[in-house]
Amino acid sequence: MSDDSEHSSVVLTEHSLASQLVLAEATLNVEPTLNSLNLEMIQLLTQALDNWSKRPEVVAVLLTGAGEKAFCAGGDIQALYRAIVSNHQAEEVVNAYPFDFFAQEYALDYQLHTYPKPVICLGHGVVMGGGMGLFSAAEFRVATERSKLALPEITIGLFPDAGATWSLNQMAPHQAVFLGLTGSHVNAADALTVGLATHVVPHAERSTLLTVLQSVSFSKDADANTQAIADALASLPDVDLPEGEIQQLPAFAITLDNLARQVQALENLEGQSRWIDRGLQNLRGGCPTTAGIVLEQLRRSTDMSLADMFRMEYNIACHCATNLDFAEGVRALLIEKDGSPHWQYRDIDTLPEAHVMAHFSSFETPHPLAGLG
Repeated sequence: MSDDSEHSSVVLTEHSLASQLVLAEATLNVEPTLNSLNLEMIQLLTQALDNWSKRPEVVAVLLTGAGEKAFCAGGDIQALYRAIVSNHQAEEVVNAYPFDFFAQEYALDYQLHTYPKPVICLGHGVVMGGGMGLFSAAEFRVATERSKLALPEITIGLFPDAGATWSLNQMAPHQAVFLGLTGSHVNAADALTVGLATHVVPHAERSTLLTVLQSVSFSKDADANTQAIADALASLPDVDLPEGEIQQLPAFAITLDNLARQVQALENLEGQSRWIDRGLQNLRGGCPTTAGIVLEQLRRSTDMSLADMFRMEYNIACHCATNLDFAEGVRALLIEKDGSPHWQYRDIDTLPEAHVMAHFSSFETPHPLAGLG
């Protein structure tokens, strides 16, 4: 049964199971923008998840995206850009959209991370930025051979957010540093290797995932359901995966307290593979401030709770929304598309440490995510 019009930006569907139990499904449904999240979609998802969490007959939640191309390509960057530019022009906050967006997006991601029922996400096609936030928060993260996952924020002057701090901390340190600093795309094989994905299903047969879930013998015991889902997903069809690329990445020295030395360690990898070289090109053309943020983000978060990670991300995001680089990166990549961003600081050698550290200061009091955890 479907609760929402097929024209809604998030379509909510409840699949009837045996014993009057229900499998809930939320489908991101804005194909022209590759299902990129806007504030309305975040609010619809939050409300639906809250409702489903309170109903004992709802045993699990499936997150999917409409269309062939993407689960979710990120946040609605153009809406954020318009609001940020209007604030810059007024030299004061006249449009609170960015701050509302980040607070509510991160609260939604935290809600999924800590959801009392199993969450399964099908990350087909493009899964980036805010889409990675939703995908990584699910207990069961199902990719396809066409999945393209990334944390590409260095190219637009933002930073790996929406829970990326948590995702990066689950990886080997050299993988986290490389992916955070280069925004490199990873395929399904790589996603399995670094733990971004837990399972795969053939793209052409991805409807099989719903069929498999509907065959599970669910109960009202969340722990038992989690195990039953894990057992069922083991029966997904075999997938002919693309060759992994991150395995070509050798371990290198990690120096989270010295950006220049860390970047040099990555530069020393040049020539080892085309995938590595593409990542290094992203780093060279990317935002120096973002590079500094990424290392400090990783350095600070080693022993952080999940809630503190999201509070830190909110502080950084709001500073990015008030400083110059984020709007400039979006302009160059997505608005005017000239591919020539004029970053506030030319390179990492001219990047003041104080400028990076300022992104980690509390942005507003009381903190809008104070209640997490």
